[in-house]
Amino acid sequence: MSTTSSSPGLTKAIILTGLLAGTLDITAAIVMYVTATGKSGFDVLRYVASGAFGSQAFTGGMPMAIAGLIFHYIIAYSFTTAYFLLYKKIILASKNTVINALVYGIVVWIIMNIIVLPLSNVPPFTFDLAKAIKGATVLILAIGIPVSFLANRFYSR
Repeated sequence: MSTTSSSPGLTKAIILTGLLAGTLDITAAIVMYVTATGKSGFDVLRYVASGAFGSQAFTGGMPMAIAGLIFHYIIAYSFTTAYFLLYKKIILASKNTVINALVYGIVVWIIMNIIVLPLSNVPPFTFDLAKAIKGATVLILAIGIPVSFLANRFYSR
């Protein structure tokens, strides 16, 4: 069976992998936030929505939380799709899946924190090395590992 970018098998792999990675990532973010603050996990979703809606997202209630969840999965699916489509072009991809997972998690962190968040309407934040390491670790575990391993599995068939 051919594994071209238009194959139904590839689409299914991307959908399932994106769902897994997005769910792992948002779950980790909510658990860490609730554990650290004791506040509602919906705050995390409204924070995501604030990227598009600015400060009004924080007072927007459930509709903003739902919008945040939708935006979160759009982002997770974007990173998943990019990895699957670029898989054969990534030099490391055929050599070491663990290194790919580490590198991709860090790449996702860099793209989100250096490009996406500064260009969005989220409230500005100051760099904190401990938080950056924690955030990159979450992305390695939630995005890098599942996406790298499942893409490798898909293309190894």
